[in-house]
Amino acid sequence: MWDERYAAGEFVYGREPNDFLVSVADRMPKGKVLCLAEGQGRNAVYLAGLGYEVVGVDSSAIGLEKAQQLARERGVKIETQIADLTTLDIGVTCWEGIVSIFCHLPSAMRKELLRKVVAGLRPGGVFIMEAYTPRQLNFKTGGPSSEDLLPSLSDLKQELEGLILQHAVEIERDVVEGSLHTGRAAVVQIVATRP
Repeated sequence: MWDERYAAGEFVYGREPNDFLVSVADRMPKGKVLCLAEGQGRNAVYLAGLGYEVVGVDSSAIGLEKAQQLARERGVKIETQIADLTTLDIGVTCWEGIVSIFCHLPSAMRKELLRKVVAGLRPGGVFIMEAYTPRQLNFKTGGPSSEDLLPSLSDLKQELEGLILQHAVEIERDVVEGSLHTGRAAVVQIVATRP
């Protein structure tokens, strides 16, 4: 499905980074950053432009080809890796930052991935996340149609045990990211640090 979606001529989620990521990126220490479900590269390319050493992972080879195209256009280098997030080896204490922007997995898979995220951060490392919440089903402005793919803040507080939550809110905001994420939205935002 993702290859088909990304094969369109346009960058379906736009070429510009996620607004929330832009507002909090400077909280990550400089170094290695892992971008989960990176798609067409807009967030990885932005972070590379700030001087981070970025690895973007996604299941779509076509999406990651566009990510590399965008990196070339912006004059930065990113590493891309085709990966299934359910079996991805994040490693232990490897990353100064891990970024998850609108990465929606079934709840059981999300719990396992977030367990790996907590272990994968170095001490002082930062996890940044924005995702649609179950209330997004009322807006129909993007995101999955299954509630099981939509985490609540209370879910994430449990699933990120071991991190210190510096910013953890559920809010409504206008999301304008390409043709597939546009309009008022219900989101959860997290900035968390490994002690």
